Amino acid sequence: MGLIPEETIAQVLERTDIVQLISSYLPLKRAGRNYKANCPFHHEKTPSFMVNPDKQIFHCFGCGEGGNAISFVMKQEHVEFPEALRRMAQRVGIVIPEEVYEKKSGDLRQAIYKINGLASQFFHHHLMTSREATVQEVRDYLKQRGVSVEILEKFKIGFAPDEWDALLRHLQKKEIGLHLMEKAGLIIAKENQKGFYDRFRSRITFPIFDIKSQCVGFGARALQDGVAKYINSPETPVYTKGHHLYGFHLAKEAVSRQDNVVVVEGYMDFIMPFQAGVNNVVASLGTALTTEQIRLLRRYTRNVIMLFDTDAAGQSAMVRSLDLLIEEGMNVRVVTLTEDDDPDSFIRKFGVEVFEKRLTQAVNLFDYKLGSLTKRFDAKSIEGRAAISQDMLTTISKFDNAILQSEYIKRLAQTLFLAEEALLIEMKKVAVAASSEMTEAVSIPKEQPRVVERNILKLMLEDESFIPKVKEDVEVVDFRDENIRHILKEIFRLFEQGAPITPMNLINSLTERRAREIISALTVEGEMVVTEKEKMYRDCVDRLINERLKSQRQELLEKIRLAEMAGDESVLHQLKQRFNDLVKNRG
Repeated sequence: MGLIPEETIAQVLERTDIVQLISSYLPLKRAGRNYKANCPFHHEKTPSFMVNPDKQIFHCFGCGEGGNAISFVMKQEHVEFPEALRRMAQRVGIVIPEEVYEKKSGDLRQAIYKINGLASQFFHHHLMTSREATVQEVRDYLKQRGVSVEILEKFKIGFAPDEWDALLRHLQKKEIGLHLMEKAGLIIAKENQKGFYDRFRSRITFPIFDIKSQCVGFGARALQDGVAKYINSPETPVYTKGHHLYGFHLAKEAVSRQDNVVVVEGYMDFIMPFQAGVNNVVASLGTALTTEQIRLLRRYTRNVIMLFDTDAAGQSAMVRSLDLLIEEGMNVRVVTLTEDDDPDSFIRKFGVEVFEKRLTQAVNLFDYKLGSLTKRFDAKSIEGRAAISQDMLTTISKFDNAILQSEYIKRLAQTLFLAEEALLIEMKKVAVAASSEMTEAVSIPKEQPRVVERNILKLMLEDESFIPKVKEDVEVVDFRDENIRHILKEIFRLFEQGAPITPMNLINSLTERRAREIISALTVEGEMVVTEKEKMYRDCVDRLINERLKSQRQELLEKIRLAEMAGDESVLHQLKQRFNDLVKNRG
């Protein structure tokens, strides 16, 4: 794990009892072989947080969080791996020299920051200097959109070459390994064959920086039709979707100084106001605001002006953000622009002075939402007033200030010509319903791996004798679930090194969060109650092999069809021979 010796990490984990550790943060109750508690990472009243003392693993079946003791400390105390390890080491009387933590700056996260920085420079240099006609068209497009050279430089906007492996080759010249490029999300493994290709090709690139100005990922815009308009970096050890705000690394000082932030949706919605001098602006990266983004803003200001696009998607994202902003104690106002305009087009049409005037005309959340609802529902009908009041009471109930609640209920009653007493009765119902939802709260279940893949992995975790069998009988690509593929690769790596393969060790060595959650969930569930594990294994493997052969047959049939259309008898003969061989081998 970086430059901290593996044996040191193992020693800290061996001396740590996960039950005692977690008990120091929250009360645990025995539940069969496990311990349970209300999850500390999401709100619930029915315990779904489980701790397995045998495997030294925790897992929440509500929110999906899981891992070993180090994972728990990292999440609970909001610290990185080395600091979590330091605190645990102190608890069990192990001294780790300070220089070890200093060297840890060379770990995977730091390596990815470096690689992303190199990629950002590469894309930016290509945009600014290439003489290719395509790149000149991109420069002309950005100029037409009003983006200055200074802004291109400041935000390191670039262009990914229209080649399959331009970035890959560039990074290889910098002695960057393919494994690290893949971990950074910059390259993608080819299906069913060796090799990789660039994730970003023929797209304008927008580097995403954290508040320390470290490049954590990219957004990339296509100019041609027929493809996804935007693609983004996948989640990596340094980038989690919904945890960052575009441009905040350069806007945070203005936000703090003005004690106010303007939140827009996309990259260009941010760039044009910022370029025009509105520097207290950030972009949510095209989604409704998340709790993590709001808490990041709250460190600098509690005053938020929401300015999302006027289209249905933009307004929907805004509405989803509003209640969450209230729950996090933010003071919220909302700005609407002319129909079909976003901040980018509005500034280009009317200028920054008119834009800033609109910001001063921002309405409070109550007025915005009430106005929005009265456009959707007929406020003159009983049904319409009931629908409006129900939605408004849900928002009002989220204020933890009784005076604000009272005043907003009074205003709602006056606007809809309803009795305050009736609204107060409905308000209590809303509160009870919300409490009931929290009681049953389990986050929307994450997509689970297929049972056949899950069973094979569980067999391997419970009995190491299945590991060489799996390695021999199937291929990693036979597994559809990307996270299970990551886990299998790590199991095979540890197996070849002769290292112990325990859930705790796997979680320690896996960087993919969802992969760690799968391991913890399978572990906490307890062992399989299966009398014939060999038969179960063979059934699962046979299914994977049959699926692979079926896929290969379909692929060959398509190639045969194309060869017949082309009249290529030589290729056709070879393809038919391969197809027949596949069928003979029980395809």
